[in-house]
Amino acid sequence: MKAVILAAGEGKRCRPLTLTRSKVMLPVANKPILEHVINALVKNDIKEIVLVVGYKKERIMDYFEDGINFGVKIKYVEQKAQIGTAHAILQARQIIGEDEGKFIVVNGDNIIGQDTISALINGSEGDATILVCKKDDVSNCGVIVAKGKDVKEIIEKPKTLVSHLINTGIYLLTQDIFDLIEKTQISTAGEYAITDTLQSMINAGMNVTMAMTNTEWLDAVYSWNLLEANSIVLGDLESDISKGKVEDGVNIKGSVSIGKNTTIRAGSYIVGPVVIGDNCDIGPNVVILPSTSIGNNVSIGAFSYIKNSILMTDIRVSTHSNVSSSVIGSNVSTGPNFLTEEGKDLLVKIEKELHSAEKLGTVIGDDVEIGGNVLVRAGNLISANSRISSGKTISEDVPTNSVVI
Repeated sequence: MKAVILAAGEGKRCRPLTLTRSKVMLPVANKPILEHVINALVKNDIKEIVLVVGYKKERIMDYFEDGINFGVKIKYVEQKAQIGTAHAILQARQIIGEDEGKFIVVNGDNIIGQDTISALINGSEGDATILVCKKDDVSNCGVIVAKGKDVKEIIEKPKTLVSHLINTGIYLLTQDIFDLIEKTQISTAGEYAITDTLQSMINAGMNVTMAMTNTEWLDAVYSWNLLEANSIVLGDLESDISKGKVEDGVNIKGSVSIGKNTTIRAGSYIVGPVVIGDNCDIGPNVVILPSTSIGNNVSIGAFSYIKNSILMTDIRVSTHSNVSSSVIGSNVSTGPNFLTEEGKDLLVKIEKELHSAEKLGTVIGDDVEIGGNVLVRAGNLISANSRISSGKTISEDVPTNSVVI
């Protein structure tokens, strides 16, 4: 069986992080989201993958290449204009059409596990199968109305509660889907949606069924959702500190993974689950608390405190800093006494619209320099390639290429 992974979109609601990479390349537990998706497929013995790319495609292709290092065989197709999921799937027609039988479609920006894919395969019936899960809060989601296993209606973001069954966007389809996509009308949103194709199948009396999953599935819609995904994935972390150097006087509790050529200096205190990449320099007297991922080539100065955060690669956090519930992009440096305030039930502006964040410190894009004694108020975002002078309090979003003096 082959799989089509949809990885062409930008992920605008994850800005500023997606100004320099596509959403599928955002790291969770020090691996791109897309790598977690591929791992889930491999564990189900699905090793032939068609990767539909578009936005920042070179970064994806440079990382995964032909897939051999990840145990798969990858062929790439490009969706030059991101005009819907059905259109994206159609780009894979020539490659998928080489074989007969069913194939899987999965989004490259969802956190899934092995059992997620197993649930779809084991529960598949009929002309198409949709993987669903139950959620109490279905606001801003596509929902499924079903009778038994038979899907009767697919509704995008209903205004009233009609179902607790969420469409995960993971499908098992047959070759017939390509002809049906070509007959699909463009939506009012200006896209060719696979849900519209599936609804047309239902209306024509074809057998569209659902399979239920109670396993790991998370759509990281906003950049702060990465923190929840990070916490979930780190829950399965296995301890391994053998590759690094841990000095005397370091206290490590719980599941902690330390990469090669990384030094944890005396007096530091780490409570897992925590993953620290290669070539890092931590401490002395640094505190790192659960659900934290630290990428490669990161230094954290003495007496700093990091909790429930994602630090990407090539970052320098100076002494006496406090980072909590935050996502920090690559190539960021801070002066001493850098503080991120943590808030709850926040309204965060993305693309001129307000979105709710249950808990957040800040999100910082790539290539940012921050001086000493800087405080970032909860929920304010710092965009890419910005410079912030020492002694500033950031009480509003900092746009791309800004200088705060």
